[in-house]
Amino acid sequence: MKAVLVLQDGAIYKGEAFGAARTVVGEVVFNTSLTGYQEIITDPSYRGQMVCMTLAHVGNTGVNAEDVESDQPQITAFIVREVSQVVSNWRANATLHDYLARHGIPGISEVDTRSLTRRLRDKGVLHGALCTDGSHTADELLAMARSWHGLDGRDLVQEVTCAEPYNWIDGTRVEWTPVPAGRGEPITATQSEEEQPLVVAYDFGVKQNILRRLTSHGLRVTVVPAATPASEVLAMQPDGIFLSNGPGDPAAVPYAATAVHELLETGIPTFGICLGHQIIGLALGARTYKLKFGHHGGNQPVSDVDVTNVQITAQNHNYAVDESTLPSNVEVTHRNLNDGTVEGLRLRDRPVFCVQYHPEASPGPHDADLLFARFAEMVKARRTSV
Repeated sequence: MKAVLVLQDGAIYKGEAFGAARTVVGEVVFNTSLTGYQEIITDPSYRGQMVCMTLAHVGNTGVNAEDVESDQPQITAFIVREVSQVVSNWRANATLHDYLARHGIPGISEVDTRSLTRRLRDKGVLHGALCTDGSHTADELLAMARSWHGLDGRDLVQEVTCAEPYNWIDGTRVEWTPVPAGRGEPITATQSEEEQPLVVAYDFGVKQNILRRLTSHGLRVTVVPAATPASEVLAMQPDGIFLSNGPGDPAAVPYAATAVHELLETGIPTFGICLGHQIIGLALGARTYKLKFGHHGGNQPVSDVDVTNVQITAQNHNYAVDESTLPSNVEVTHRNLNDGTVEGLRLRDRPVFCVQYHPEASPGPHDADLLFARFAEMVKARRTSV
């Protein structure tokens, strides 16, 4: 089946369809990663977006059950130069085509992804309409792209957050139950697990590898829905608070900034990644703004005031914190070396820090994994002092 992608500026890209046969509308972005398309497809931060891979050949390693970042694909559509018809990896249990088709995600291949990437780089993020079932003309798709409401101001977090709290143990979800003392404990917890410091993680669209990295540093993790009030989190008596990545406009989730503002006043060690970083900024009274075409890929250079080397980081975001609106007790700790935008913050008077990029490196470089160790040290120090 032929496929047609039409952008709101009138550009038309014709190619071959793969994945699901349907018509969708979304925000078109490009990703410069050389590996990890499965992690990209299942990253909740891509909710509402069509992802164009700059890598020419995609799909040759298939899809496996271990490398997903959430329970299902989160992208709206997948755009590639060439999709492999052959899977040659021993871990694969499905082809990319079959995986996307099973979850209702359309894809288009055999298009000039270099041309599309240059267009997005020059003009900024564009709305697009993709048809892979032959049901719409190019003119109809253009009208759909131009009339689409977009993602600005839309609360996408509620589409990806968990419905109920849960514990993350040995790479799986375990039912969460409160106990009379107020602290949520895993129903299968051993004595050694109960002695581990407790981190309550807000799920704004958390990637599973973030939870793996937290537990790998000896932390016990309870995950709560995005709209959980601060009072409920404090009732769990956490030793640390984590604010996850997530999709869309941070200004569209004011309830999160309200809860975080209250939590920051307690002095409990707090760590935020991506959307969590932006929400901390909002909770401190700063503003956020939308970047021209965002940062999406595994090769973003970032400077760190605490080390002498430059970190190469994995990133996926369309918004940034406005440095000029930050209060005086906030220090900028990381900066993007491509455009100078804020990539990290910390409070001078409280154990709170955050980064715009993804230190869990799934997929991506491992340069910034030390941040999890830094957070774990803060959390363990609080537990021993209380």
